[in-house]
Amino acid sequence: MAVTFYWYPKCSTCRKAKKWLDDHQVDYRAVHIAENPPSREELEKLYRQSGLELKKFFNTSGQKYRELGVKERLKTASESELLDLLASDGMLIKRPLVTDGSQVTVGFSEEEFEKHWLP
Repeated sequence: MAVTFYWYPKCSTCRKAKKWLDDHQVDYRAVHIAENPPSREELEKLYRQSGLELKKFFNTSGQKYRELGVKERLKTASESELLDLLASDGMLIKRPLVTDGSQVTVGFSEEEFEKHWLP
């Protein structure tokens, strides 16, 4: 089964992750995260499956993150408000975001990719 690979082509980390997937012959469907971001429902599902803190889903080095003052909002916003915020703009989501429907990785680490995406 192919994994869904949410990425931003201009992002060097995403390009490294894509190269890793290609080099390891992982079957994936690439989705441009800014043009086709995951829906709020999908984000909530990914968040629940990942076992990660919701703040790990935010692209903390992104321009949008700084423009919208998300760092401060993370301290007081509810889970629902944060999911709404993430769903409002694909550039707020840390990338790449990879899922096979049951497992989820956020960002790129060879170790995590080997653990999750190699047969």
